[in-house]
This record gives sequence, C-alpha cells and structure tokens, in this order.
Amino acid sequence: MLAGYALKPYFPAMPREKAAPDEELERKIEEEEGLIGAAADDADDDEPAPIIESSPEDDSEPESGPLQKGRDAIRRFAKLAPEAPGVYRMIDANGTVLYVGKAKNIRKRVTSYARPDGHTNRIARMIAATVTMEFVTTSTEPEALLLEANLIKRFRPFYNVLLRDDKSFPYILLTAGHPAPAIAKHRGARNRPGDFFGPFASAGSVNRTITALERAFFLRSCSDSVYESRTRPCLLFQIKRCSAPCTGEIALDDYNRLVDQARDFLCGKSTAIKDALLAQMQTASEQQDYEKAAVIRDRMAALSLIQSQHGVHPRNVEEADVFAIFQQGGINCIQSFFIRNHQNWGNRAHFPRADKSLEAGEVLGSFLAQFYDGKPVPRAILLSHDVPDQDVLAEALSTRADRKVEITVPKRGEKYELIDHATRNAREAIERQLAESSSQLRLLKNLGELLQLPHAPKRIEVYDNSHIMGTNAVGAMIVAGPEGFAKNQYRKFNIKSPDTKAGDDTGMMREVLKRRFKRLVEESPRTQRDQAAEAASETASDTPWPDLVIVDGGLPQLTAARETMEEVGVGDVPLLAIAKGLERESGRELFHIRGREPFRLPPRDPVLYFVERLRDEAHRFAIGSHRTRRSKDIGTTGLQEIPGVGPSRKRALLHHFGTLKAIEQASLSDLETVPGIDARLARAVYDYFHAGG
Repeated sequence: MLAGYALKPYFPAMPREKAAPDEELERKIEEEEGLIGAAADDADDDEPAPIIESSPEDDSEPESGPLQKGRDAIRRFAKLAPEAPGVYRMIDANGTVLYVGKAKNIRKRVTSYARPDGHTNRIARMIAATVTMEFVTTSTEPEALLLEANLIKRFRPFYNVLLRDDKSFPYILLTAGHPAPAIAKHRGARNRPGDFFGPFASAGSVNRTITALERAFFLRSCSDSVYESRTRPCLLFQIKRCSAPCTGEIALDDYNRLVDQARDFLCGKSTAIKDALLAQMQTASEQQDYEKAAVIRDRMAALSLIQSQHGVHPRNVEEADVFAIFQQGGINCIQSFFIRNHQNWGNRAHFPRADKSLEAGEVLGSFLAQFYDGKPVPRAILLSHDVPDQDVLAEALSTRADRKVEITVPKRGEKYELIDHATRNAREAIERQLAESSSQLRLLKNLGELLQLPHAPKRIEVYDNSHIMGTNAVGAMIVAGPEGFAKNQYRKFNIKSPDTKAGDDTGMMREVLKRRFKRLVEESPRTQRDQAAEAASETASDTPWPDLVIVDGGLPQLTAARETMEEVGVGDVPLLAIAKGLERESGRELFHIRGREPFRLPPRDPVLYFVERLRDEAHRFAIGSHRTRRSKDIGTTGLQEIPGVGPSRKRALLHHFGTLKAIEQASLSDLETVPGIDARLARAVYDYFHAGG
C-alpha cells in the first residue's frame, strides 16, 4: 500500500489536472493530495494510515538570513519524512512548487539539503526559497522515478529540468477495414484500425514521406466519405500520385498488391522492393515498353528520396531511440533519432530548460523520464552520456512498456556511429540557435529602447481579430521571445459575449484582452519580487506574463486595450498599437504608445521588419483560426449559408469537387465550370472562402 504524507496546515490546495494516462500514477497523486485513503483512526487492521497530519515543532537555530531560514524549514520537515522510496516537493511561500525530486530514502535525501555547505548556487537559491515540503512514498524506486516525471510535467517547477515541448509524435497509418486501404498521417492514440509506422520526428517528415509513397505506390490519401462520393478521378490521379481505385481506374486486387508493397517497404523490406522494381523495369525496357519502364523508374526514385531524406539507415539496429546531448553557451540541445525496422524516421532537436550548473548526464536523465511519459518506449535506447540512476530508469521504462528496455552508452561500432551522428546534429542545432538568438536578442533590445521599456522584452504577446461581417469572429494571440515564435503558447478566442456587437473590432479586442488577463491574474499572480527577478534575468523567462502587448489597430484599439487592462488591474503592462499605413502600405505603419505622439520608423529599419513580422504572424494565425471555425460551421449549416446557394447548387458543387475543402481551394475559373453556377454566383462562393481579416 502506498503511504502519502501531506502536511495540510502548510499546503495550499493544488489544482487537479489530467497528468498522464497511467492509472497507478494517477492513484498515487490522488492519495498524495488526501483525496483517497482512510484517515488514521478509520484504518483497518495493522495498515498504516496513508495520511499524516502534523505541524513540525519549531526547534530551529537562530535565524540569520533567507538561506538559514530555508535550512531550518527543511530540517523541521525532514523529521517527518519517511525512510522509504518516494517523491518530495519543495514549495515557496506562495504555494509554488520549486522542485520535485525522487529518492530511494526520502528522509536521507531531504536531510542532505539542511547541510550548511556543499551546495551549488542553484541549490542554495532553492533552499533559501523553500518554506514547506510535501512527501509521497512509493513501493519501489522505479515507481518514484515515474511519479517524479509525472509531477514535473504537471507543476513545471523552476529548478527542475523541463521538457518544453512534449506533444505526441506523428505516425503513418495504412488503414484497414476498407476494400481500398488509404495512407494517412496520424497523431494521438493509436485506436484506429490499421497498421501504424513510426514515430516520425515531425509532421513535415510524415508529409514528405507520404507524398513520396504516393508517387511510389499510387495509394489514395482521401477519406472514406470522399472515396465513396467520387464519380471521376481527382487531381492526384492526373499528377500520378494515386491509382484512383475510387472510379475503377485500377482493379482492387491490383491496388491491394500496391498496398502490400508499401507495407513491406515501411516494415524495412526496402531492398527487396527496389530489386523487384528494378527487375520489372529491365523487363519492360527489353520489351521496348519504355513508357512503363519510365513509370517504374520514377517509382524507384521516389523510394530513394524517402531514404535520402532520413539520412543514416543502420543495418544492425532494428528498433531504437537515439539521444545525444550537447552543451554550449548555457544552452542544452538533445538530438533524438527514431530507428524502426532498420530505417531512420527522422530527427528532432529538443532544447530543455535547465540550470547552467547541471552536467550533461543529469539533464539527459531528467529529460528521458519526462520524454517517455505517455509515449511508446522502444526496445533499446542509445545515449551519448551515462545518466544518474540509469538502471532504475531502465527498470521503470521496462515496467511501463511491459517488456525489457535496454539503455546503453555505445563506445564502438555502428551504434556509436549513430550517437556520433546525433551529437554532430546537436552541436549544429545549438550553433544555429545561438546565431538566431543573438540576432533576435539584438532586435528585442532595440525594440525595448525604441519603446523606452525598462528592459528588453522577453515575452511579447500580439493580438488580432478575424471575421466576415461579424460572423465566426475569432481573436488570436501569438507569443514571441528570444527564441522566436513560441507556437505551443498561441491561443485563440471564440468571440461569444452577447455584449460584443457583430463587426465591432474594438469590442472584440476588449473581450479577448479581458478574458486573457483576468484568467492570468487568477492563475499566475505576479509579485513585485517576481517582476524584479524577471527584469534582472539575462535569459528567456518562462513566466506567462508579457513584457509587451501589441494590438493591431490605431488609437481606438490602443484606448480600448488600455482601458480593459486597467479594469483587470494590469495597466502597468506596456502596450503598443500598430496602425497600417496609407492604402495599407507595408513599411508606413504608424506606432501608437501611451504618452507619446504617433510615430513611424524608417522604411528599412530592422525593428520595423521585426514588428511587421510579429503582426503578420498574428494576422495569419487569426485568419487560419477563423477559417477553421467557418468551415466547421459550414459543415453543420451547409453551403446554403452562402447567398444564392440552395440545395440543388450545393449538390452540384459537391458533385463536381467532391469535398468542402476542394470547393474552398477552387479557383474562380474552376467554380465557373460547375453546371448551374454562373459567374456572379461563382464570385460569391469564391469571395466567401477567401475573404477575412
């Protein structure tokens, strides 16, 4: 039985969140917070009570500064810590989790923090800020490691190594349950019927591979509903990327043979497939069927393109994940490669947040525990450095995968070559990052000086709206900083307040800013100490608070934004409004900021280009969000929402193009060729899908 230790008089309630699909870890978290388990006097038999409620006695030494206070607090809580494997949390006076750690013996580990010396500056700062602690025990040390990774991802403590982007990786899916299987990109739970291949490093890698597979095997990529509605081959058939089984251009038996070849290729039988194609090409050439030989030649070229895109293809490594870390300039880059069926499915650079004092192995070990939280684990993991508790990590991942997982640091042979290749990629990624960051930092510094900010902004939020005559109105927020655009922090806001009038841009801006900052104040209140620490920091801050807010518009938008932010209580956040130039001319934007006359920048000023890029990115994201919502509404209400389009013309459009997306992407001349659609109505349909902003 797990025993949780929660010292309630000192601990504020923590918000409940979905942390991971692992039910056992969820149960541990619930027990830790006192949500399950019996009280001490309700316990059955000789089982220990899962919750201990106690206030440590104050027997500390005389206080002599924040560091000594932190040691005293830790020393008091260490007396209550269990002598068992588990996880501990260090918490500051505001209830913010500073650090999550795991230990084989919690009491011994916690007691070590109370020593008067031997700590790095990072640990000393953490100790000085600690006011309370929480403990939860586990049955084994591997369980503690998994729980630690779960809680780090949940609370994102400042003093832990943090994996910044942990979204799932995409796969290629060959569908099942249909006479003509399709090829598709898939992300998320693998609950669709069919064969999955991957993971791939990025969506771009998947898209390029699918395109090449279409050219090599002529597989369809349309949905089943589109397949059923086709009456003539689509454009992909014309450009030789699909064999059009939907209209009988190829017999289903022949099509399924192509599907089997694609499956074999993805399973690692690439050499056999290429040898068979080469024999077919030679036979066609000998028979002087040069057109068929040219088609086979192009198929082989497509297969070669897939392999060249993914670089190294090991002969003796069937399934493994490769991780290599490189440190430079205070930045950690971990390069990951995914090897499946002797094929390299691409690589990806990760930049975890970690203190400069941490060694490469420490960063890599903490990264791995978080990386595999909720992701499938391969049979082998190859590392560039030894990591702390490597055997414990291997045991924990083996438990999660329900099979043996080996973690090794190769020193020679093909596996070492993979590590060396990944290390070179990590070094190159850091060099690119440092070059881009240097340029970005100069732009941010110049922007801060231009706007007379107290320091260069580390987080900029840009807001824009998009709608068509007030319908499907969407507000958008993008985020940028020293590392460029932070796309995982973008947000969209569906305009839904009854007080916001249709087409009222300033009203929409008020609603978006009010919702954004009201929630920010509630979830992440910022103290004066936090503001001072952010200003003094020379590196990017992970605070959700912006140093600068930019809105698209002129003086009315600036006034509306300022009044709204003052109403919420965040009137001290710097605010800038950018009005488009005469005739919307790029380079002639007018800048509005409180307390200064509107001004323009020289046409070739780098700061002007930088701000234009921020504004254009917000505009792109807003329009994309608006179009997505509009398409969803059209799918519900039908094309009849377009003036002049009734049921019969809707059927004519769908019959001609097949899908709503094809109608949306059609040119004006294509729309005019649809029976029953004249030039005026074609223009109305085209304008409906291409207006917005």
